[in-house]
Amino acid sequence: MQEQKEWPAAGVNRRKLSGAELAAFFADIRARHLREDVTFLCIGTDRSTGDALGPLVGTKLTELGFEHVIGTLREPCDATNLERRMAEIPEGRVIIAIDACLGMADSVGTYLVSSQPLQPARSVGASLPEVGHYSIAAVVNVNGPKPYWTLQMTSLYKVMQMADEIADAVASAFR
Repeated sequence: MQEQKEWPAAGVNRRKLSGAELAAFFADIRARHLREDVTFLCIGTDRSTGDALGPLVGTKLTELGFEHVIGTLREPCDATNLERRMAEIPEGRVIIAIDACLGMADSVGTYLVSSQPLQPARSVGASLPEVGHYSIAAVVNVNGPKPYWTLQMTSLYKVMQMADEIADAVASAFR
């Protein structure tokens, strides 16, 4: 199991997957890394429907018995504390970053996955550090001129459905 130290630029070489294809993405990660070496960094807030995907996934993973999870509904990892929460991760851990994003209409409900970092809050114009050795950006709604409003008005049902798909895929691959 090799450790990846250098993180390429975020947003390069992303693949669009359906929920049914996520388990294979996680199985590939699992084939390269031990479960105990992996930390799930679930980014978002419980104060916005569309941006709650990360904390929902983190909560589900902890309920499934995963120990190395940062970002839950109880303790979100969001723009205000991302750098502090990242500092909590021990050196040498493999980080899988999970976040919601906005995208094209035909991509809503899909996942942009990569063996590279993601840049949280890019769709709303924020400048946060790139995170993760692997990343999943869940397209929860259509990008438009008012991204904060769009995230606030995103279907909670859709976000919860996508959070379930991610957590189920992780459990399938890492059990």
